[in-house]
Order: sequence, then structure tokens, then C-alpha cells
Amino acid sequence: MNRFREDIDTILRRDPAARHWLEVVTCYPGLHAVWLHRVAHFLWLTRLGLLRWLARVLALLSRWLTGIEIHPGATFGRRVFIDHGLGVVIGETAVVGDDCTIYQGVTLGGTSLTKGAKRHPTLESGVVVGAGAKVLGPFTVGAGAKVGSNAVVVKAVPPGGTVVGIPARLVSEEHADSLSGQKEGDAAGFAAYGVTQGQQDPIDVLLHQLVADLRRQEEEIASLKSALGRRPTATDHPDEPAR
Repeated sequence: MNRFREDIDTILRRDPAARHWLEVVTCYPGLHAVWLHRVAHFLWLTRLGLLRWLARVLALLSRWLTGIEIHPGATFGRRVFIDHGLGVVIGETAVVGDDCTIYQGVTLGGTSLTKGAKRHPTLESGVVVGAGAKVLGPFTVGAGAKVGSNAVVVKAVPPGGTVVGIPARLVSEEHADSLSGQKEGDAAGFAAYGVTQGQQDPIDVLLHQLVADLRRQEEEIASLKSALGRRPTATDHPDEPAR
């Protein structure tokens, strides 16, 4: 019962649109998907053929009801919040830590076809994955990291890091000691959709600088051409004959 209460309180704390516990219980498909996944995961862990089949059936039913596809083998921590959730896909060997937030259209996918191997990513505690982001491969996204919307992450992200772009690039990194003092899931330190104000993609900044430099060089070249193209006349140098 405490786990159910935690899930409801998590949504009330992180989503300003949530007004009442009854609204959360009845109107949040991400919550329904997490609850159904817990049952499916329990059946999956029995390793019995029939019960694993039932786990897959329950996962399929959850997908029909919520639009969220979670393989029964995926491991979830506590207070995981799938916001909106439509189009979320989470693979078999994915691990989602405590206090993680996942938005709509996110894929935690695998890049290997080897059965029995770790193929999907691990999200440590407090990770925020923005809408449409793809996290692909058996690496770790460190605690407190943020993945910007529509980013494609193909390598590990350090704790506290923020990544954006395709492929995802690190735009900031908090020190581990600053993260340790922050309560997991604290709304004050929460970044919706993995967006932190004032951060810019370093590649985008570099491109803008290059464009500005090119414009300045074009102006200088035009000025030099104008100066070189002006031919001297007799009036310019009266003591010398015109050439």
C-alpha cells in the first residue's frame, strides 16, 4: 500500500496539472502502466513458461490500455513517473532507477541481437528523459542526469550531466557532491522534459560564432576590394603624371 501511495504522491508533486489523488488514480495512464508492469514483472521473475506468457499478455494489455509498452523483464525502481506516456517503449533488460521521470515518445532500446545479454540502458536514480528521446544501448545514464527532448543517446552520460542533440552531446555536468545534497525527486531541482534554463547546445553556439565570423570577413573583404579598386588620378597626386 505504501508503494501505491508513493506513486500517487510523486505525480501530485511533479505534475502541476494534478489536482487530486482520485484524478491521478483514474486519469494517468503512466501510473496504470507502472502498476500493471509490477504484476507482469512479478510473473516474469518466476521463470515458468506459462507465467512468462501471461506476463507478456498482461504487458500487451497494458499497451492497449495506456499506449505504453514495457517489457515484463524491465526493472523499475520506486517513484517512477511516466508523464503522458503515449509511445513510450522500454526494452527487456532496461533498468529504471528510483525517482526517474520519462515523458511521451521515449525509447529505452537495445542495439544488440544477442539473447540473454544486457541490451538496454540503465537509468540511475533521478534521471529525467525528455519527450521523444531515444536512449539506445547497454550503457548507464548517471544519477540526476537529464536527456533533452528528441535527443538520441548512444553512449554513457555522467551523473548530473545534461545531453541534447543527435547524437546527444554533453552541455553541462554537475558535480557529484552537489547532487548528493539534493533530495531525489525534489520538485525544486526537477527539470521538466530535461530542459534547464540558460543551457545551449555547444555545437549550435559554435555554428553561430562561425556565421558571425564569416559575415565580418565578408565585410572586410568588400572594404579591401573597394579600396584596391579605386585608381589614382592626376588630381590625387598633382606632382606626378597620371598612369
